[in-house]
Amino acid sequence: MIRYISKKIAFMIISLFCLVTATFVLMNAVPGSPLQSEKATSEQIQKNLEAYYGLDKPLIVQYGIYLKNLTEGDLGISMKKKFQAVDKIIANSFKYSLKLGIASIITSVIVGCVLGIISAMYHRKMLDNLSMIIAVIGLSVPSLVMAPLLQYLLAVKIRAFEVAGLNGPLDYVLPTIALSSASIAFIARLIRSTMIEVLNSDFIKTAKSKGLAGHLIVWRHALRNSMLPVVTFMGYLMANVITGSVVIEQIFAIPGLGKFFVQSVSDRDYPLIMGITIFYAVILMVSRLLADIAYVLVDPRIRMSGGKVAK
Repeated sequence: MIRYISKKIAFMIISLFCLVTATFVLMNAVPGSPLQSEKATSEQIQKNLEAYYGLDKPLIVQYGIYLKNLTEGDLGISMKKKFQAVDKIIANSFKYSLKLGIASIITSVIVGCVLGIISAMYHRKMLDNLSMIIAVIGLSVPSLVMAPLLQYLLAVKIRAFEVAGLNGPLDYVLPTIALSSASIAFIARLIRSTMIEVLNSDFIKTAKSKGLAGHLIVWRHALRNSMLPVVTFMGYLMANVITGSVVIEQIFAIPGLGKFFVQSVSDRDYPLIMGITIFYAVILMVSRLLADIAYVLVDPRIRMSGGKVAK
């Protein structure tokens, strides 16, 4: 396990280096200066700002300085956010994205598993059809459409929730539903197809022949053997939900990290773009690593051997 994790971390560092290099080159390949503004400024002020941010140096020197600062944990200073440190901006805004992401992950797993179990237990019956209709709707309607529909129906018409903003725990309900709808549908279909196969396996038939209650068969045997594909999906889900809430944060006026990422791209705020990109990449890589490790916890038959997951 230690050898496997060490190799994964080494590959993560190499991948992160390649990402930083590609992002830095592409960002500086765009014509124009990030210090340009609508207000007219003197040439001397422009030169002073370029010297302050190191933009007066050759590109290779800028890259070397950035890598050196990055190894020391310094993500730089924002060019547009009143000279705020990038790590402070990420820390202050990510807490909102993290809360929304955790709520969406929990909702996706619980509701998706429940729908999938119901569909598998009542295969080709009314409850199965109803659960799959919900799943199809979740997969068919994108979050950028789902969010305004929820706002109109539950906030404007029924007035059960606020349209936007975060003034209390209930304000997380609508963005959580909008963000997790597709994941719920995917997990439900995944659990359904896997559990139907497991319920028809020989060891389940043996358990039934011994008189074991149906709900015990599902919870003790079928569900655990059906969770491995969900664990595979969890790495993607964690990264996608936490980092992919940009649209939802904009629609519900949530001051999360996605809002600042969009603004940094439109403002060409180089340090903020780099900092958020690196932060998102680390979350994605760590999520994938945790998903690989979780395989062993879900199915003891799986072992990490020689840098590979093997049974």
